[in-house]
Amino acid sequence: MTEADSSEGRIHTKLKDGVFLIGIDRPAKLNGFTPEMLRGMVAAYTTYENEAAARCALVYAEGKHFTAGLDLPKVAPHLGSDWLLVEEGDIDPFDLRAPFRTKPVVFAVQGICFTLGIEMMLAADIVIAASDSRFSQLEVKRGLMATGGATIRMVERAGWGNAMRYLLTGDEFDSATALRLGFIQEVVEPGEQFGRALEIANDIAKQAPLAVRATLDSARQALGEGPAASAAQFGQVQKQLLASEDFQEGLRSFKSKRPAQFSGR
Repeated sequence: MTEADSSEGRIHTKLKDGVFLIGIDRPAKLNGFTPEMLRGMVAAYTTYENEAAARCALVYAEGKHFTAGLDLPKVAPHLGSDWLLVEEGDIDPFDLRAPFRTKPVVFAVQGICFTLGIEMMLAADIVIAASDSRFSQLEVKRGLMATGGATIRMVERAGWGNAMRYLLTGDEFDSATALRLGFIQEVVEPGEQFGRALEIANDIAKQAPLAVRATLDSARQALGEGPAASAAQFGQVQKQLLASEDFQEGLRSFKSKRPAQFSGR
């Protein structure tokens, strides 16, 4: 990258042992997101979805802070669009438009995690946060509203009053509060968030990919269409899984008391 390019930040990716690592890299600016970084995140999610060998993604950030949010002067010209720099056929990191990702995402968060950082982590599946994490959905302080899903997912997770407490004030909250409200799943000592998130991502990557996808689909359908719609698909989906090579491998591993080696077929 040129010096000019690097000043705009970047999103770098790496596939290791089935885990697709997605790194946010602009620490000198508190990882504030530029248009280039937003497009880089979209590209990373899309590549992850289409990479057959990638079974779980792990999103993390370089430096002391996860992200201060949008670099507002740079991103402001794009804010009026319905979908923030997500084009037709792309996988949306905010999980608000089709095509939706079909594979799991784990986040490792530390330090400042503001605005779109919260919205991306709420769109993920599991979040590990350092105890020094600081959160704020502060759009109202800038004359804006959160449009990356916070108005939906904060209410889903925490209930109306708890969500409005922070959406309508923009006040900061700590990792203990985020855990209590269901925004994150574990709190660890500062510096341990990546290792713990990687441990979970590796564990997910070892499971049967078809079963993992089916589980995500079922849970998403229950949220979007209601529990009855999801339950109505249980038998059909289970029949498909029973016919898979992975189920046969699961049986063999059970009988021989060894870890399964799933192929995703």
